[in-house]
Amino acid sequence: MGKITLSQVRKSFGEVDVISGIDLDIEDGEFVVFVGPSGCGKSTLLRLIAGLEDTTSGSMQIDGQEATHLPPAKRGLAMVFQSYALYPHMTVRKNIAFPLKMAGMTADEQAKKVAHAANILNLTDYLDRRPGQLSGGQRQRVAIGRAIVREPAAFLFDEPLSNLDAALRVTMRQEISELHQSLKTTMIYVTHDQVEAMTMADKIVVLNAGRIEQVGSPLELYHSPRNLFVAGFIGSPKMNLISGAEAAKYNCATLGVRPEHIGVGAGDGHWQGVVGLSEHLGSDSFFKVSVDGIGTINVRANGELNVRAGDRIHLSPDLEKLHRFDAEGLALK
Repeated sequence: MGKITLSQVRKSFGEVDVISGIDLDIEDGEFVVFVGPSGCGKSTLLRLIAGLEDTTSGSMQIDGQEATHLPPAKRGLAMVFQSYALYPHMTVRKNIAFPLKMAGMTADEQAKKVAHAANILNLTDYLDRRPGQLSGGQRQRVAIGRAIVREPAAFLFDEPLSNLDAALRVTMRQEISELHQSLKTTMIYVTHDQVEAMTMADKIVVLNAGRIEQVGSPLELYHSPRNLFVAGFIGSPKMNLISGAEAAKYNCATLGVRPEHIGVGAGDGHWQGVVGLSEHLGSDSFFKVSVDGIGTINVRANGELNVRAGDRIHLSPDLEKLHRFDAEGLALK
């Protein structure tokens, strides 16, 4: 079981609120991602759940039991940090078994649990190596294995892939998702990378300045952002946000249109502009278009589209997929 409930949880350092009265339900078995820009409070919130930071006010329950003031060791949670935090002088086997040894488990039981975790994480052939003999991805799997053997109520991941190169991040992202499907254990994952959030989460919690801006599935946040912050944060490339006279035509203060929802043509179109920077990635093309009276519009198009800097083109936004926001930045129905 791994249901976690936060009720008006607040954390402050002196007079500065880092977490501002958060209410959140995390269901048993969910993969929940905390996402937001640097300094938004996502890692602090994770540390509050883990018990590594004291809660200033509010309450927290784990599986229906009051846990606000429980020490970390009593919460039944396992944390995987950004740094692998492995013992360099110990083998992989001993690193994974370390929490079991500290708990007083017999050598036979330790061996069984280590073998099981190693099998899940494809580490069986590396059990007698030391961390210095492993790649970054293998070290991260060892850190995850050390968490698995504890059979926690929930796994807490604090930006575990940020030290890896781009290709390895994609591989590890898939491996952690597959691990969740296999174990069916609650996972809470912190990242500043919205692509990680979109591809891994059952539920995303978007944080900004210690507050929750929106909670929902990846597609809910993509299709129905609650406000300008979420609209601008979720989606890659970012949503175009247009204000002024053009937005007023649609009875809103700010008009939002995603780069992939803009058609490109050489003839008639809603807007006309000149292509500036362009990036051709094979399957997709990304380019910036300077549109008179509006500014720069980011466009994502089919990779076969032959558009170069200096070309004058016509843009046609998909009118059924526009987003409208009021003067307060809130989405209009």
